[in-house]
Amino acid sequence: MTPKVIDVCCGTKMMWFDKADPHVIFGDARAETLTVTDRSHRNASGTRTLKVEPDVLFDFRALPFPSGTFRLVAFDPPHLVHVGPRSWLAAKYGKLGADWRDDLRQGFAECFRVLEPHGVLVFKWNETQVRLSEVLATTPEKPLFGQVSGRNGLTHWLVFMKGGAA
Repeated sequence: MTPKVIDVCCGTKMMWFDKADPHVIFGDARAETLTVTDRSHRNASGTRTLKVEPDVLFDFRALPFPSGTFRLVAFDPPHLVHVGPRSWLAAKYGKLGADWRDDLRQGFAECFRVLEPHGVLVFKWNETQVRLSEVLATTPEKPLFGQVSGRNGLTHWLVFMKGGAA
């Protein structure tokens, strides 16, 4: 079976029910195991181990797949600009670079490129530091629908269809 789903920024795969789903190619720019300070779980050591274990290493701005390969793309890029380099948040979510608008513009373009015609892109964004409207300005594509979630209503789940919104 050739996977028809790709997660282009899988990180720790925290949103996946099956972190080894054979229908999915899990990709990320990093593969690492990190032990970070995190006293929120009240464990004795005050640390937590995070594992980023993608199937394939790649940059979401330059996906190594032919156009039209996937039916579904999951795109949950880093959403933080201001975060300590050794912090738990940076380890878990990654960090946007200074050129984050160009990075996201290229990422959206690549996600849509590898989608089949009428394929679906599921996009997740937390607007703790960068507003969703700024992110959506980086792509000409328009979402079909979305949902706001999270404790403070800052996490947005949006669904796009390649060639779907007029």
